[in-house]
Amino acid sequence: MRRALLSVYDKVGITKLAGRLHELGWELLSSGGTAGVITDAGIPVTDVAAYTGFPAMLGHRVVTLHPKVHGGILADRDDATHVGELNDHDIDPIDLVVVNLYPFRSEPGIEMIDIGGPTLVRAAAKNHAHVGVVVDPADYDALAAELAVDGELSPATRRRLARAAFAHTAAYDAAIVDWMDADETDLPPTIHLALEMVQPLRYGENPHQRGARYREIGHTSWWDQTEQLGGFELSYLNLLDTAAARSLAHDLGAASRSEERRVGKECRSRWSPYH
Repeated sequence: MRRALLSVYDKVGITKLAGRLHELGWELLSSGGTAGVITDAGIPVTDVAAYTGFPAMLGHRVVTLHPKVHGGILADRDDATHVGELNDHDIDPIDLVVVNLYPFRSEPGIEMIDIGGPTLVRAAAKNHAHVGVVVDPADYDALAAELAVDGELSPATRRRLARAAFAHTAAYDAAIVDWMDADETDLPPTIHLALEMVQPLRYGENPHQRGARYREIGHTSWWDQTEQLGGFELSYLNLLDTAAARSLAHDLGAASRSEERRVGKECRSRWSPYH
């Protein structure tokens, strides 16, 4: 039997996914609030505490950090020694990990530093030759559709999802470092940028080069409110020219407003009844 571990902070779409996995014959493991919403939806699920025989502890800081969980995720199914150790310790393989993390970027603080979630994500991504890992609810439908048709995820899908998972945890750690540096007066010893592609470009600085516009994850700019009304798709130099034109227009606008204020002040002074 295939086995999936579902443990998400953002529960959008999770009951639908759990229901589709159950219909396909998957056994579901979960914990805490995720287990609660799945159970409330009438979908059979085994709580991680019941599976491991060890309750959640330390105010829910330790839930999934257990050999029965991580052994089931990390075992190389092609390695006879790994398979033998799973059997020796009565550990069942886990074939799919669906996790998203505490929203540290929007709610920074010590208790929003997720430990179990990134550990699950990295373990599954490391072993993506055998395990699927999903961190984005936008991938749920495609995941379920592929499982329904093929019975398993293709190597290409598992690799794509693993890449997304590592990018997710890298951006998460970058946000924590940025938060820890926020009150420092000295220049930070390292800078960790996490950018996402939002606009592919016709080409880069030269026609034989590729290019795209990226932005910092979790942030938007004036670019995201722009609308191209016609012409070819933009290139890298088009972006530079547009940014320069916008900057020039704003500088001229600011200078014009400053001059208007100066002239207005001079006129008011000249025509004052007190002069």
